[in-house]
Amino acid sequence: MPDGTIVMKPHGARAASPRTRLMLEGRVVPSLLRLAAPNIGEAIARVGFIAADAAFIGWLGRDALAGVSLVFPLFLVCQMISAGGIGIGVSAAVAGALGAGDTGQADRTAAQALWLSLAAGLVVGAAMLLGGPSLYRFLGASGPALAAARAYSAVVFGGVVLVWLMNLLANAVRGTGAMAVSAGAIVAGEAVHLALSPTLILGLGPFPRLGVAGAAIAVLASYGTGAAIVLGYLCSRRAGAGLRAGALGLRRALLRRVLAVGVPAAATNFLFQAASIAATVLVARYGAAALAGYGVAQRLELVQMPISYALGSAAVAMVAANLGAGQPERARAVARATALVCGLIGVGFALIAFVAPSWWMELFTHDPAVARTGVLYLRSVAATLALSGVAYGLAFALMGAGKAGVPAVASLVRLGVLGIAGGAAVHAGFGTPTLFLMVAAANVVFAGTLMGAGRHL
Repeated sequence: MPDGTIVMKPHGARAASPRTRLMLEGRVVPSLLRLAAPNIGEAIARVGFIAADAAFIGWLGRDALAGVSLVFPLFLVCQMISAGGIGIGVSAAVAGALGAGDTGQADRTAAQALWLSLAAGLVVGAAMLLGGPSLYRFLGASGPALAAARAYSAVVFGGVVLVWLMNLLANAVRGTGAMAVSAGAIVAGEAVHLALSPTLILGLGPFPRLGVAGAAIAVLASYGTGAAIVLGYLCSRRAGAGLRAGALGLRRALLRRVLAVGVPAAATNFLFQAASIAATVLVARYGAAALAGYGVAQRLELVQMPISYALGSAAVAMVAANLGAGQPERARAVARATALVCGLIGVGFALIAFVAPSWWMELFTHDPAVARTGVLYLRSVAATLALSGVAYGLAFALMGAGKAGVPAVASLVRLGVLGIAGGAAVHAGFGTPTLFLMVAAANVVFAGTLMGAGRHL
């Protein structure tokens, strides 16, 4: 150093990788977009997975589709908690260690992701194998639908450890900035799913006809493929943080660091899903046409979320790395840039919701009553979609800063506003216009809470 100061690197540290330097030194917006770009392909693959799985199982008839429809939301909760919950804690901890120049700690954190995924996968799998059949009967399944639910559930939750391995290890890779590796693993897994699912469901070629069990096997093959790719990368010398000899032991302090961010992030995902379920229950009071219209219209918001996640996962790594490097002002600049870009994404969706709601509804239905309800909902919430985009960006930045409790509280407040105000509107006999305005108000409160907290990041 010019002033004669000697800087000691942490024990076992390696030279910073180009990706780490990009997160710490590159121009903020271009670096953020560069890191996030591969995640767009990942988001498309996630959406494709959900759509294709329903389409393939639909070939088997109403009972198979009904049975799997009971299992799949529970599977998605597991997916969300592992990828967007505990996985966020892994990504933030790895990025923070790399930002501080402690590559040895980054390696040890990646190892904690391995042990966490194995433990969580075994616990969740055992719980669902034991309690799943009773839960599906409680939810109303019987006869062939119950048989389909049990068959699908037994396979997907019997191998759910693969889901946890894929998602937690992929987030360890994201923490290093290697977004193309994790995104490539997910896209490769979805290619396997698209090829294997119809083959096993229908028994094409030399394969037996396995029905819903075949669909479940294809799901696990998808996640197993992705897990193998990220595991191979983490064991290679190219990994910025990897599974290396001497760094594989359990470290309670590092586990606590991961869970301190991961558990509140998981709660945020759960509460957001709970708010959607609450809104669905309230809308159902107005009949099948209203419920169908709301369900179709809400898909526009569901498309906005994974695109925002693509940017947000890059923001988590950048914010954590810069805070680890002692660059809080740059971390705040990343947070502002993420909020701005996610807000602009929200503006695009808001324009669709306000200017072309009929076009969106016509993509899914030609029923006039369903379309009218969907158009009403989209125009009611249109102005909030841009605010929601800003809120999503700030939520990810706060998670990267280790303040994951703030988005969880904001999500809880949103659920409370929706449940109390929306429930009161339904109980008082108001129509869907009033209920949809309550949904919009809950979105505004959620965004306002996060925007207020974001000023103190």
